[in-house]
Amino acid sequence: MNRIAPAASRSFSRSVSHGIGRVTENALGPYQAAVVRIGFSATWLLFLLREFPHRRELYGPDGPWSWDIAQQLTADNGAFTVLMWSGSQIWFELVYVLAVLASLLLLLGWRTRALSVVFMVGVLSLQNRSIFVGDGGDNVLHLMSIYLVFTRCGQVWSLDARRAREARARVLFDAPPDRVGPALWTVLGVLLVAGTAAGKLDGDPLVPVILWGMWLAQGVWWAVARRGRGGEPRMLLDIVGNLVHNAALFVIMAEACLIYATAGWYKIQGSRWQDGTAVYYPLHLDYFSPWPALSDLMSSSGTMVMLVTYGTVIVQVAFPFTLFNRRVKNILLAVMMTEHAVIAVVLGLPFFSLAMIAADAVFLPTSFLRRLGDRAARARGHLITRLPGNRREAPDRHTVDDTAEPLHVGSPIGLAKRSDAVAECDMHARRPGDVGHPPR
Repeated sequence: MNRIAPAASRSFSRSVSHGIGRVTENALGPYQAAVVRIGFSATWLLFLLREFPHRRELYGPDGPWSWDIAQQLTADNGAFTVLMWSGSQIWFELVYVLAVLASLLLLLGWRTRALSVVFMVGVLSLQNRSIFVGDGGDNVLHLMSIYLVFTRCGQVWSLDARRAREARARVLFDAPPDRVGPALWTVLGVLLVAGTAAGKLDGDPLVPVILWGMWLAQGVWWAVARRGRGGEPRMLLDIVGNLVHNAALFVIMAEACLIYATAGWYKIQGSRWQDGTAVYYPLHLDYFSPWPALSDLMSSSGTMVMLVTYGTVIVQVAFPFTLFNRRVKNILLAVMMTEHAVIAVVLGLPFFSLAMIAADAVFLPTSFLRRLGDRAARARGHLITRLPGNRREAPDRHTVDDTAEPLHVGSPIGLAKRSDAVAECDMHARRPGDVGHPPR
């Protein structure tokens, strides 16, 4: 008995050490973070484009929720919105266009560390300007835009990842310094200083603290990176960044579970959900019936209505408990995503459904997401080769493989490729007639 206790203690210590090593050495869930970024940025972008003709009535000076009323409300609750900085039409149009542009760039994964902050500013500014025009999907988007700021959501499926691969491929050459990042950091810093000096950030301190914290952290990161890739300061920053990313990803998962758990338990308390008829009523509301014939078809069977009603409650209540069983979790995840897709079509709530599907995507298996990315890459390649003016060419031996894992220092393949690159670099450096070009 005395021997079993020390063995169990050592096993527990090893498990704890392994867990600490995982959350500090790696930014977990890169594909899940990327699909969440793509999902929410696409949802917000499509919503802004759909409502572009009505933007002034929804969030601008022409809306029933006037600028004066919105200013009184934000003064009372301290909600953050840059639209309250000025009541001019030009300022509103500029903020709206910047929100659209930030959503597009975040969707593509360009400078995700900075654009995730700008995306959050756009979401909060427009939603807090007119708080009565949103629905549950807007609330989810509101929260997730804040959580995304703390994630490393551009590790894969992004222009940032492509730029990082190209930088690794040019490690032997004199790569030009990054000028876009410092310029973007400077511009955002000037705007932040100007807004603080003008007293525009005197409301709720949460958003100003996030803005200043992310801006200062990015500046420290860039200053340490200039000194070199190694060193203890860089290792410390990597550990802190991984911890923040993993914590934010955990909060996103917990938020999704909380949404379903509260929705399910509140439904249980409703009499219409208890007798199995709750789904029938929204199908016969004009506001939620874009396809009346389809709504009548779905509500014509009392058995179908009862099964959907009880099934919705069971899935929402049970989902948080199925996270400990991967197979059951994946089945319920597919059911919930299908349910939201049906809601988007039958009830005419596409953006609510897209927001919930994007939140659900954080639970998708990595293997499924990798296969999905590979198929999308192959489809993109086939589409590009079929475009007019493009002919199929043999792949260049120096083309970076988008699906390849980064080479580790000291690996045989990495050393072989490094030797080939050095030999070719030396050959190009000694070309005849290359006057004034010193060998590298």
